[in-house]
Amino acid sequence: MTETKGRRRAVLARLCALGVLGLGSLGAMAQGGANTVPAAAGTPPPIADFFRDPQVRRPKISPDGRAIALVVSAPGGRSALAVLELERDNTITQVESFSDSDIAYFAWVGSDRLVYTSGKDEGGKRSDSNTSGLWTVKRDGSGRRQLILTRYAQESRIDSSIITRALPFQWSLYGVPDDDSGEVIVGYGRFDVRWDLKSAQLARLNVDTQQRRVLEAQAPENAVGWWLDAVGEPWALTTLTENRTALYYKQAGAWKLAQEGEVVRSPTVMPFASDGRGLRLVVDRSPAGTMALYRVDPETLKPEAQPLVSLQGFDFDGGAVFDPESRRLLGLYYENDAPSSHWFDPVLKAMQAAVDQALPGRVNQLECRRCLKTQRVLVTSWSDTQPQEFYVYDHAAKKLSAVGASRPWIRAADMATRELSRIRARDGLELPVMVTMPRGRAAGPRPAVMLIHGGPYVRGTHWMWDDEAQFLASRGYVVIEPEFRGSEGYGEQLFRAGWRQWGLAMQDDISDALAWAVKQGWVDPKRVCIAGASYGGYAALMGLIKDPGQYRCGVSWSGVTDLDYLFSLSWSDASEVTRRYGLVALIGDREADAERLRRTSPLRRAADLQAPLLIGHGLDDRRVPIDHASDLRRALEKAGHSQVEYVTYPGEGHAWRMLSTKTDFYGRMERFLARHLGAAPGQAP
Repeated sequence: MTETKGRRRAVLARLCALGVLGLGSLGAMAQGGANTVPAAAGTPPPIADFFRDPQVRRPKISPDGRAIALVVSAPGGRSALAVLELERDNTITQVESFSDSDIAYFAWVGSDRLVYTSGKDEGGKRSDSNTSGLWTVKRDGSGRRQLILTRYAQESRIDSSIITRALPFQWSLYGVPDDDSGEVIVGYGRFDVRWDLKSAQLARLNVDTQQRRVLEAQAPENAVGWWLDAVGEPWALTTLTENRTALYYKQAGAWKLAQEGEVVRSPTVMPFASDGRGLRLVVDRSPAGTMALYRVDPETLKPEAQPLVSLQGFDFDGGAVFDPESRRLLGLYYENDAPSSHWFDPVLKAMQAAVDQALPGRVNQLECRRCLKTQRVLVTSWSDTQPQEFYVYDHAAKKLSAVGASRPWIRAADMATRELSRIRARDGLELPVMVTMPRGRAAGPRPAVMLIHGGPYVRGTHWMWDDEAQFLASRGYVVIEPEFRGSEGYGEQLFRAGWRQWGLAMQDDISDALAWAVKQGWVDPKRVCIAGASYGGYAALMGLIKDPGQYRCGVSWSGVTDLDYLFSLSWSDASEVTRRYGLVALIGDREADAERLRRTSPLRRAADLQAPLLIGHGLDDRRVPIDHASDLRRALEKAGHSQVEYVTYPGEGHAWRMLSTKTDFYGRMERFLARHLGAAPGQAP
C-alpha cells in the first residue's frame, strides 16, 4: 500500500476543480449539484454516469462537530480519505490514499485522529469482508502510523530485519468507542486451514502508544461474534461449534447462557444494542411473524413479552444512537418501506423536523455524535430519484448548509420513480415488488426487464437511487424487482417459504410478479427480458428454462449455473459450516436431493436454453467461481446454441469494481436489450 505527495496533490486539485466539496447554494444542490453538465434534451445520461464511483461518500462528523471525514474519488479509480474543516471555510485536507487499494472503512478516534482500513470500496458500498490492515492518522494528515499489518505486508517482511510494532494480520478492527480514551477495539482471529474463523479474542488498542489490553480473557470458548455497548465494552457474544451456536450475555461480571440451537434452523435472538448500564436490546421474532425490537428481562435474560418497536409487514433492522456521556438512548434508525428514524430526545426531534421541512419528500438521516453538546448534526439526504447529498444542520443557528453531493452529475428531474407494492403469488403468499417506472407518458405498454436480486436470502430492494434500475429505466424499460420467497426483511413466512425452492416456487414468484405488472397495463408481455447477478443470474437462466415463452432474452452475470458446484468447488469462499449445514437447509442435500438439484441447474439443462443470452463473469470470482460460466458456455456450444454473447473480466471478483468493466458490460447489455426488445441504443424502446 503506497501513497505519494504527487498523488495527494492530484486528489486535492481534482476536488477543487470539480467543486464537489463546499458546494454552492442549497438550491443548486436540490437541482442535482453545481458543476453538472446535463445531457441534451431527450438524450439519456451516458452509462458511466450511472456506474462510476460517487464523488463523495460515507461522511462522518467529528465528535467536536467541527470537521467531517469522508471518502472521495481519486485519480486512477481509487478512493482517498479527506477531512473538511467546517470552521475554516470548508478547507479540505486529503489525509490518506493508496495507489493499489481503496479506503474501505474509517472512523474518528476522538476529534483529532482517524483510523482506517484498506480494501475494496465497491462504489461506496463498503464491505467489511474486504477490509484488511489498520492505520491511524491525525486530522491534519500528519502522524500516520500502521497499527495492523495486511497479510501481504506481513508475508513480505519475513526476510526483513526491520522491527514493527504493528499487530500481525490476524488482528482486525472490531469497534471504535465514542470516548476520549484514544483506544479502538481489535480482535485476534483464530482460523482453520480453510481460513474459516474459529474464535476471536478482543483487546483495546491505544492508537498513540500501540499498547493493548486484553478484554474478556474468561469468555466462553469458540466466541466468533461480539457486541459492544455504548462505551465499547462487550455485553453479548455468540459461539459457534460445528452447526451449534449459543448466545451469552455479560451479567454481574460473568457470561451467562441465554439461548442455544442450530445455526440455521433454530430461532435465535440477535443482540442489537446496550447502554452498558442494564438496558439490553435484541431483535427477535414477534407474534406477527416479523422481527421486532425487544428489551431483555434482566432476571430471565429473555426478551420481554411486548416489543419496543414492531413494524407492520417488515422486519426491524437498523441502529441505535446513544449519548456518549450519559449513555441515554437518543433514538433509533430503522427501515420499512423507506429508511426512517425515531427520536426519543426532544432536541433531536426538533432537529429532524427542521431538516425535513427544509428537504421535503426525502429520507433525511441525522448523524449525532455529541450533538446535544455541539448542536450540530450531519445530514445524509436522498430519495428514489436523488442520489445522496450531505448537509450540516446547526441547531443553535437554525442553519442548514450543504457540504457535498455523492453524484452531482445526476439530475433528479431526469430519474425514474420507484415504488414498492404488495401482490399475491399463485399460492396466496404476499410478495413485495419494487417497480421503477421510466419518466414520461407511454403510448401503451412498455418493454420490461425483470431484474432479480442476488443473495438470495437478503432484502433486495430499497427506496433509494439505484444505479442498475435507473440505468435500465433511462433506456425506457419498466424495471420489475420482485422480493421472491426466500428474501429477508419482510417476515419469517416469506423467508422460510424459499427454503429448498431454487428453480421452483422462487421462480414462480418472479413469473407472478411479471403477470401482475402486465395486468396493470404497464408491460408489453411480448417484450420482456430477465436479468440478474449471482442468484439473480441463476434465476435469469432458470426463467428461460422453466418459462421459455415468457422472455425474449436473458442476461446473467456472476451467475450460479450448477447447484452441485456450490458444494463441490473447493476454491469457493463459502465456509465449511455453510457447505455442510447452511446450503443443505436452504438449497438441499447433495445426495438425497441430487435429482432435484440436477433439474434445477441451468448447466445440466443447457439444451433447454433456447433464448438469446448475454453472460458475463469475473475471472477472479471466489463466491461463484468462473467454472459456473465457462462450463455453461461449453455446454451451450455442445447443445448448438448460437445466440450467446460471452465475456469475462480479468481482475474482477464477484462484485465488479472497475469502471471500465461496468461500462463495457452495461454497454453490451444496452445493445443486447435493444436488439431483442426492439430499440436502438440510447433511445427509448
